[in-house]
Amino acid sequence: MTVERRTPPECYRRAIDAHRQAARPSLADLGIAEAVERQTAAMRELSRRAFPEPDVVADDAPAPIKAARFLHRRQAAATQETALRRARAERAAQHGGSARLTGIASTRP
Repeated sequence: MTVERRTPPECYRRAIDAHRQAARPSLADLGIAEAVERQTAAMRELSRRAFPEPDVVADDAPAPIKAARFLHRRQAAATQETALRRARAERAAQHGGSARLTGIASTRP
């Protein structure tokens, strides 16, 4: 199957030619181009200092994000367990049962 190419309109060809002839101002002047290169190198160096690459980590060591997630989950589980103990003790106290509040300060006189 052959594809037939159509000739683009004259205005399109003129626009393409004008685009090809136009030089970007920052690249037209060699001094500006060199200044841009220096600035880019300086920015990369500042970025490298601000955000250094992490040291090589052993393959079996957990990634920092995994360690943080594990710690967060463990803290959340401990908080939930404490809240459940307190709620059970308060419910038992309200229903007249003898609830033992261990490690929880009672707010009632």
